Amino acid sequence: MKQNLVSGLTKTLALAGAFPVPMTDTETLHSFIKTLHPIQQDKELIRLGPNGDGGYLVPDDLGGIEACFSPGVSNVSGFERDCANRGMKIFLADKSVDAPGEQHELFEFTKKFIGSVSDEDFMTLDEWVNTRLVDSAADLMLQMDIEGYEYEVLLSTSQKLMTRFRILVIEFHDLDQLWNRPFFNIVSQAFRKILKTHWCIHIHPNNCCGSVTSKGIEIPRMMEFTFLRRDRMDHEPTSFRTDFPHPLDRDNTDTPPLELPDCWYRGTRQNVN
Repeated sequence: MKQNLVSGLTKTLALAGAFPVPMTDTETLHSFIKTLHPIQQDKELIRLGPNGDGGYLVPDDLGGIEACFSPGVSNVSGFERDCANRGMKIFLADKSVDAPGEQHELFEFTKKFIGSVSDEDFMTLDEWVNTRLVDSAADLMLQMDIEGYEYEVLLSTSQKLMTRFRILVIEFHDLDQLWNRPFFNIVSQAFRKILKTHWCIHIHPNNCCGSVTSKGIEIPRMMEFTFLRRDRMDHEPTSFRTDFPHPLDRDNTDTPPLELPDCWYRGTRQNVN
């Protein structure tokens, strides 16, 4: 009888254009979030870019980074300008615009989206890097804000290229959908891939879209994550960061501030393991 009721409800929802999906169980989601708790590391965080949307916190470990790859171009390029002023080559890509918001002699723009395949509109991250830095093996930085395509890009990027990125600064979208089990499976694998080579060192919720709370777990819909490659640490981390918001964090928009929910970081110093 119960199965018949469920089947009937599913058919009714489908006719209405709604398709139910399996939910992520609370324990699984809690465990996933714990893997992303930012660790305490020995490099100060600095802010690159404007005091608002488009500015990000990164570790003060930029010496020797040859280039920053920045897919997703808006009307401001302050982060990229600050990187260029430190001597980095800046590669930007976005099919939806004709040029970056500002110009710099170290900027190179490509009118394509970054995705998991290469065609007339898209190119993969590997193709982009390999065609721009043909004979280089130097460290790179990735700053990516591509409206939800970040998951497929990360999963399709080679492990060899991932290890070249000393620093990753990525805005992740639709995180409230982590309760959706098929979506969770994709997102968790993307983060798992990052964590093989990098530590999460900072999280900043974008206050543009608010958050969703369910079963005691609050998830901001959009968050900016900063990762540092593990070999840049002088030692294995033994504690977690608790300074949220960081003094250099700034709201993205004029909407009410949104602090990082306490389930996304450790409230007290404790062993990473």
